[in-house]
Amino acid sequence: MIKYTTQFLLKIEEMIGESDYMLRYEKGNFKSGYCVLKDQKIMIVNKFYTTEGKINALLDILKGTELDTSKFSEKSQKLFDELMQTPVNN
Repeated sequence: MIKYTTQFLLKIEEMIGESDYMLRYEKGNFKSGYCVLKDQKIMIVNKFYTTEGKINALLDILKGTELDTSKFSEKSQKLFDELMQTPVNN
């Protein structure tokens, strides 16, 4: 269940922090609101997005990016599995 709260966003950020990707919030000219530099393993999300927009962008990124989940804590692995089964609401 997706909750569009700051606390839920922090959980997603913490999960991404356990992966081999780095998450950054920056201003930019992204058509989709985000950019993924797969070779450098960097996720960039528009910093001016609302909390809901940031969560939806991160869900989009997660569904289209292969993460190494072997480093995930049990809590992060559970969240990741739940997110992968949840449709994205844009």
